[in-house]
Amino acid sequence: MNRLEICKMSYSYDNKRYVLKNVDSQLEAGKMYAILGPSGCGKTTLLSLLGGLDSPTEGQILYNGQDIGKLGLADHRRNHVAFVFQSYNLIDYLTPKENVALTSKLPPLPILRRVGLNEEESRRNVLKLSGGQQQRVAIARALASDADVILADEPTGNLDEDTAAEITGILKECAHLMNKCVVIVTHSNDLAKQADVVFRLKKGELRE
Repeated sequence: MNRLEICKMSYSYDNKRYVLKNVDSQLEAGKMYAILGPSGCGKTTLLSLLGGLDSPTEGQILYNGQDIGKLGLADHRRNHVAFVFQSYNLIDYLTPKENVALTSKLPPLPILRRVGLNEEESRRNVLKLSGGQQQRVAIARALASDADVILADEPTGNLDEDTAAEITGILKECAHLMNKCVVIVTHSNDLAKQADVVFRLKKGELRE
């Protein structure tokens, strides 16, 4: 089942220089996708468009067959997608438990344990956690969400090799066991090898 569809979509910052050109693609539930490409090629822009943080200059993005622009971008962000940002975007005066509780009515501790945080770590202020632990909190927040789509921007970029492998495994489980559509922007070939589908973005064009 196609969860997201990109239909002849282009994006330009100034209506002259196109970052994305006539992109067409389908993203299914139950699969993990990796988008590879050099820095500055538009990977994060594409992720932002899929998540409703911006609108395409031309074309459409569909969620379950409906144009997200017509559904309302705020509604799409609130109900359909969960973001994992490279910079974590945690609320820094809260604990991991409090950060996760903001996105779900489920008890946060079991979700945090699933990503490798114990109870004591879950009660600390997030600024007292390591970068790897903060990224785990960001993943837990996405897992706790009811959203069908997880969009992750370089989720392993700041992590050591072992932690990166664990985070990749968790994201893969989200797709295969929870039937979510997981889309990851990455520079990591190791992460891309774990994806079900790998796209390459170059000169504004997205290709498998």
